[in-house]
Amino acid sequence: MEYIKKIRNIGIAAHIDAGKTTTTERILYYTGKIYRMGEVDEGTATMDWMIQEKERGITITAAATTCFWKKHQINIIDTPGHVDFTIEVERCLKVLDGAVIVFCGVGGVESQTETVWHQADRYKVPRIAFVNKLDRIGSDFERVIEMMEERLSLKPLPIQIPYGKEENFQGVIDLIEEILYIWYEETLGAKYEKLPIPDEYQEIVKLKREKMIEILAEENEEILEKYLKGEKIDIELIKKTIRKGTINLKFYPVLCGSALKNKGIQPLLDAIVDYLPSPIDLPPVVGFHPKSNQIEERKADISQPLSALIFKIQNDFNRGLLSYFRIYSGKIRTGKQILVVPTMEKIRVNKILLMHANKQEEVEELKAGEIGALVGLKNVKTGYTLCDLHAPIAFEPLSFPEPVIFATIEPKTKKDEKKLIESLELLMIEDPTFKVKYDEETGQRIIMGMGELHLEIITDRLQRDYGVPCHVGKPQVSYRETVTKESVGIGKFFRIIDNKLYQAEITVKISPKERGMNIVFNVDKDKIPENFYPKIEETILGITNSGLLIGYPVTNILVEIIDGNYNKENPSDFAFQMAVSNAFNEAYKNGMPTILEPIMNIEILTPEEYMGVIINDLIARRGKVLKIEVIKDYRLLLGIVPLKETFGYATAIRSLSSGRATYSMHFSHYEKLPEEEIKKIFPYLGEIIK
Repeated sequence: MEYIKKIRNIGIAAHIDAGKTTTTERILYYTGKIYRMGEVDEGTATMDWMIQEKERGITITAAATTCFWKKHQINIIDTPGHVDFTIEVERCLKVLDGAVIVFCGVGGVESQTETVWHQADRYKVPRIAFVNKLDRIGSDFERVIEMMEERLSLKPLPIQIPYGKEENFQGVIDLIEEILYIWYEETLGAKYEKLPIPDEYQEIVKLKREKMIEILAEENEEILEKYLKGEKIDIELIKKTIRKGTINLKFYPVLCGSALKNKGIQPLLDAIVDYLPSPIDLPPVVGFHPKSNQIEERKADISQPLSALIFKIQNDFNRGLLSYFRIYSGKIRTGKQILVVPTMEKIRVNKILLMHANKQEEVEELKAGEIGALVGLKNVKTGYTLCDLHAPIAFEPLSFPEPVIFATIEPKTKKDEKKLIESLELLMIEDPTFKVKYDEETGQRIIMGMGELHLEIITDRLQRDYGVPCHVGKPQVSYRETVTKESVGIGKFFRIIDNKLYQAEITVKISPKERGMNIVFNVDKDKIPENFYPKIEETILGITNSGLLIGYPVTNILVEIIDGNYNKENPSDFAFQMAVSNAFNEAYKNGMPTILEPIMNIEILTPEEYMGVIINDLIARRGKVLKIEVIKDYRLLLGIVPLKETFGYATAIRSLSSGRATYSMHFSHYEKLPEEEIKKIFPYLGEIIK
């Protein structure tokens, strides 16, 4: 079991353009995994292997690799920073033991940083923060620390401070060992020197180190005792306490550097090894038995029965579908049979791969704590469990956000239609946030995703990767429907079929809710027997999936079944389904239905001179500025704006700021579409929504 103590399964995540992939590239170079550093801007970064990633200079899909540092195996997943691909981060955090969150030294805690941080909170993932780009004008290490405290409500533990600022940034001062790291540019940062702390930094180092010790003293009585007595505190005791506090989510070590200038990466690797957990440092994973639903646990131990989670599926044009998995217990070996849950299908393991971005290495076996991919699994999805035939377990499946944007799609020629359908199905298997549906009324095929860029990438991949020429319509907003007041509907069904009476009556109450949708049966079981509940619920869900006003899903409602009656001599699912359909339709019409639109959180970083025109433009788009933060000569605008008003915003903001402002958005919530907008967009609704 010694091997497992030396495994670190980590993700590297950040807001777009914080330098996450550049940081990963340096890690691979200094660990000897690659022998030439690539650059994101040049399209040569190892982990950005897709043609679409190389051209745009962004990460689109999570890429896995393995490297070694100080006799430790580090399995890394480099994740996307753009909000349209945030599900890639979500499904990776589900299977990781630790994470490095990269912060931009200028932007600090940006919108997607917040999203990533809260995702990691949800899965209780221990984290290290790396403040990057400290060589940039406007960078401010102390300000980023303050933003972490204010916007993320966390306890940062700076264990380094920068030596020099902005264009004079030269190295990193380690507060634990009280030394200065200086890197040699001519070696691309591969060689560095440890020097005494310069005199002008002695006072600030003493102050910052004391603050670090105070935080550690809260977690370790031995440190507290030595601190109060003024005794020297052993470095190993400090590191041991940092490790324990990090794993227990008491605080988050903060390091700093400039990945692009090759500064700060080796100490970051040391911190990954020293402070982030191995699989055995974490509690056993919890699942349930797929048949009995009893709680099951698995320890990170090779002697335990196999349990693994499929967290990503990728279509490889040479090998077919690759199923990425994380092993929690036991081992997977070629030639052995394993069980897939929930399908309960027995499969034989043919090929096991270790991944390095898009390159692969075949191996005979992988053990507890390791990450790999299986070739050729059919009928599997993201979130499925792999386990021992005789000790089945199911892990909690992942949930995926609903698409907020859609567009019509059709092949350029009729002969390409079959290929288009097959390609879209493969893309849906790869990406659970991408959906396709066929509209029977219009005869159109509709693709749905998380944003303009998401659909743009899907379209590009269809044409270039899958060789399917197609026409894609203009992106449109995916609205929602809801009710605005409590209402009741009574549905009756009475029919004689083949001399049998099919009769049922149901009373439905619908109430507005702030978020989500629930169906509750508040009814006497003599009036509606419990065995009819599933079909009634299924009928309601079917209606709400396509709405009654404009064909969009219904959300933010509570549906209560409050009364009912039926023919006891011939009880029938069919009769109840027809009755509840009529009852729901009546209640919905009486509930003053209306339309909801998706609202986005937006962050805009702009030079001060352009702030006025950008704010005016945002207001004209029905947006609001909620907060303005000052960053030297820049202003960070935090606000909200309807998704409908943001189409083409990238071009608009470039024009307004002479190309100097940048922005990012992520979905916030659904909000009532103003009446004047409803009249503009859906004039045919007339008086229905009043």
